[in-house]
Amino acid sequence: MFLLNWIDTAPRRILALISAACLAMLVFGIFLQHIVGLEPCPMCIVQRYALIGVAVFTGLAAVRSQKGWWMSWTALALVTAGFGAFTAARQSWLQWYPPEVATCGRDFYGMIESYPISRALPMIFRGSGDCSVVDWTFLGGSIANWSFLCFSALAVLMVLLLVHTLRGGR
Repeated sequence: MFLLNWIDTAPRRILALISAACLAMLVFGIFLQHIVGLEPCPMCIVQRYALIGVAVFTGLAAVRSQKGWWMSWTALALVTAGFGAFTAARQSWLQWYPPEVATCGRDFYGMIESYPISRALPMIFRGSGDCSVVDWTFLGGSIANWSFLCFSALAVLMVLLLVHTLRGGR
């Protein structure tokens, strides 16, 4: 119950640590791209934006001690983490069950610039040949698998924080 005790005494520190963890994951992704040479697919880029969103929202939540302030920003971060987990789960599914016709399609920015957002989003989540490729693994899990686990863990931590606070915690 150490975690619940820490949630009760230092919720803003937990939010600051979540923000720092997201920034560390972003730095690792940039390292994999620029140093290792892995090119991110459209779904990877969406996951990066979700990480940026969670980092910004939890960072803003950690700034002020007003309960309504940090709970509102934490709720937004929770929704963003859920979106990131959904994207990572979809990419993991594509990696486990690759499409029969592997096409690389357009890159993320090409889709956004060429199509209205109502057409570009379905194209992104449909995935492409490059979204189903596993270029890097750690302990048997791909980047998408680890991304899903990280987003899920962050979401669970934020849910614990919010529920504990709503039930009469700090």
